[in-house]
Amino acid sequence: MTFLPQLRIPATYLRGGTSKGVFFRLQDLPLAAQVPGPARDALLMRVIGSPDPYAKHTDGMGGATSSTSKCVIISAASVPDHDVDYLYGQVSIDSAFVDWSGNCGNLSTAVGPFAISNGFIDPARVPRDGLCTVRIWQANIGKTIIAHVPMRDGQVQEMGDFELDGVTFPAAEIQLEFLDPSDEQDGGAMFPTGNLVDALEVPGVGTFNVTLITAGIPTIFLNAADLGYTGTELQAAINEDRAALERFEAIRAHGAVRMGLIERIEQAATRQHTPKVAFVAPAQDFVSSSGKAIAAGSIDLHARALSMGKLHHAMMGTAAVAIGTAAAIPGTLVNLAAGGGARTSVVFGHPSGTLRVGAEAALVDGQWTVTKAIMSRSARVLMEGTVRVPADTL
Repeated sequence: MTFLPQLRIPATYLRGGTSKGVFFRLQDLPLAAQVPGPARDALLMRVIGSPDPYAKHTDGMGGATSSTSKCVIISAASVPDHDVDYLYGQVSIDSAFVDWSGNCGNLSTAVGPFAISNGFIDPARVPRDGLCTVRIWQANIGKTIIAHVPMRDGQVQEMGDFELDGVTFPAAEIQLEFLDPSDEQDGGAMFPTGNLVDALEVPGVGTFNVTLITAGIPTIFLNAADLGYTGTELQAAINEDRAALERFEAIRAHGAVRMGLIERIEQAATRQHTPKVAFVAPAQDFVSSSGKAIAAGSIDLHARALSMGKLHHAMMGTAAVAIGTAAAIPGTLVNLAAGGGARTSVVFGHPSGTLRVGAEAALVDGQWTVTKAIMSRSARVLMEGTVRVPADTL
């Protein structure tokens, strides 16, 4: 048997927000993987180390969590008035597929710095010092993200004193604007059912009040109390409870059908990335996963969200957009948990601490719309060079 040398593919390993992922320039991928299809999916799965029945990703770049099993492909902009196209793939840990159905808000933070450092931005538009504005076309959902990236001495500034709960070390702050974040491609409207609150019947589990929204990422919001939770739970309380995870997956599957994202319950198994399931509760004192005590007076509400079948250690960026948008609209479960009324921003508690997110929403011709959501994250290059994969991968 002949064993060929491994393929060497230029890549950068980046942290963006509370996630990590392997970034590629489209032109650096093997030809077969430069177009969507089985070859591209096979390559990215092998890079990450999936599918892995051991759920460890020992033989790949993944971290065996939803936050670290991610790949990004950056290419020249295909849409006028944008700088780059950003395509995101959520790689399943134990199954052989890549979910292309949504965006990663956290890794969105790293797209601007990567684009600047890899020559996608006209040098005339990149200041030596100050902020470089990068207009990103999010190709998965067809939306615009604007990143304000700090520059110093002609280089992307990575170090700084901005602290992000869920990330151990401080870094430079990057502000993101998610323009018109409602995902019409999937739901047809920000509220797919036309209601701010629906009753969702899940056979064998129960009937729950839910807010179904497609801003940032399709999300199913529930009240923590209706699930028997306080809203201050940390990962172990959910992820070590198999029955709870099965219940959340049943809710997610039925919610996906109700939102029009899938036609049949069983299709949810091959659409793990979306929709998300989240539960909310009024503000109360809690202790974060790092042991930090956080007072109720410093937050507006609690929010916990599941990603790829597990409770997230912090909060997905796209889900934060959904939280901020729903909080801005009186009558949603998120808004009610925050105390009701009109608001343009909220600070919510999550397992790792707190996060502020803003949104501008308006009622136009009887329909709620959101013009943009804003939040700050940080990003840092962890490693750059080449990633290796077996030649028989493609």
